[in-house]
Amino acid sequence: MPITGIKTDKPEMKHNAPPPVADINVTPMVDVMLVLLIIFMVITPMLSKGVSVDLVKTKNPIAMQAADKSDAILVAVTRNGDSFLNTTKMAPEDLPSKVKDLLTSRLDKTVFLKADSRARYEKVVTVVDNLRAAGVDQLGLLTEQIQGEKPKTPAAGTTKTGGQ
Repeated sequence: MPITGIKTDKPEMKHNAPPPVADINVTPMVDVMLVLLIIFMVITPMLSKGVSVDLVKTKNPIAMQAADKSDAILVAVTRNGDSFLNTTKMAPEDLPSKVKDLLTSRLDKTVFLKADSRARYEKVVTVVDNLRAAGVDQLGLLTEQIQGEKPKTPAAGTTKTGGQ
């Protein structure tokens, strides 16, 4: 059986597609970039090295860019007297052996100490004594610049330690 169709008198209409657009649509790229920016803004504060403490404020700090290096050895003493080697909590008595291991392959035997301004002095001195026992040549005491003073780079003071 042959297929038959209905014939109309109307001419057949062709639908033309719109011409291709040569411009780049940047809206999706901007959306992705804004999402990435927000992610980095949220993550960046969490990347701070070591333990967060309220540093002692000083008027005339000495800039120590070496403390910001990724391989810097940071020891922190918190308000309640806990001591941390980088981000690892440990007893002050355990510091000499761990710090000595970290310093064996280094030429620069500098360790940076961050102590909370409200920490007991006794706890800070105990940590300093244990660092000296580990053979630390230089001990950098990290501090903050007092606000309102002449602006300088991120601050720290340093003391030379050695056998006497």
